[in-house]
Amino acid sequence: MLRPTISSGMASRITSVALLPVLATAYISSSMTPSTFGARRAFHSISRPSALRTASPSVLPLSQRRPIARGAAALRSAYTITEEGKFPSEEYRVFFKEDGKTISPWHDVPTWADKKAGIVNAIIEITKDTRPKMEVATKEESNPIKQDMKKGKLRDYPLDIFWNYGMIPKTWENPKAEHPEMKAFGDDDPVDIVEIGSKPISRGTICQIKAVGTLAMIDEGELDWKVIGVSTEDPKCKDINSVADMEKAFPGQIDAIREWFRNYKSDGKFEGGKWVDITEGQNSFGLGEECKDMAYTAEVIEETSEQYAQLMSGKVDADGLWLKK
Repeated sequence: MLRPTISSGMASRITSVALLPVLATAYISSSMTPSTFGARRAFHSISRPSALRTASPSVLPLSQRRPIARGAAALRSAYTITEEGKFPSEEYRVFFKEDGKTISPWHDVPTWADKKAGIVNAIIEITKDTRPKMEVATKEESNPIKQDMKKGKLRDYPLDIFWNYGMIPKTWENPKAEHPEMKAFGDDDPVDIVEIGSKPISRGTICQIKAVGTLAMIDEGELDWKVIGVSTEDPKCKDINSVADMEKAFPGQIDAIREWFRNYKSDGKFEGGKWVDITEGQNSFGLGEECKDMAYTAEVIEETSEQYAQLMSGKVDADGLWLKK
């Protein structure tokens, strides 16, 4: 599939990012209203940093939200991101480059940053406390980040997502493979990761996240793993080595993540920090709704990495996915 045509009037802005831990500046959605901002505060009364309670609700373009690259010498290979098109729009894309050459965030970034320590590389698609449903475009050349479309319109979540959200590169959930425990097929996407830490991380950042737990979400009959972890840049990360540690560091947030993903497609409303008036449209969870431990999480990542390898080898039909040749 060819890259979308970008008109001459559209801006192109370049921002430095890195395959390294980052410190990102705050980014709050322009779609926020006073009522949703209040609901979000109520929801996060469980554990909400004061810096975010006072953050400005304005949107900063990526070119003004420059993450700071830091880390070990072995990971000094810097990437850049290039925005094409006006945000928000159907044409808007975030492309990834290395040494001036366009790369794919799905195919060209390693899955693991430190496998022994359980640390993955992650592509941040959606910054916490924002609403536009951004995603790596798996069917477009070079797999840029774009805003999802639904029924011909740009798709927003019905409320802000309260965590940084992205994908783990070189993973794939095979829609033709039934999981033996869940009895559900994959959702045809890379594995999702929820970063539970205290700071917003800018869209397009490639960062390192300690993958601590996993929820087995069933979305419209498809298995959609939700790995939960914390950025290695978060000061609490060094003390988090289990689901219990994560619950202690961020009390109530695992349950909050489960309920957010259970209900965001439902006909319910989010009021006063909780979901109400739900009659239909909820997602479900397998494995007794348990957040599985680090060992199980690593197995999920390895399993979906193997499915990705089968996809890239041609053993599984790509069905329109853009695969780097």
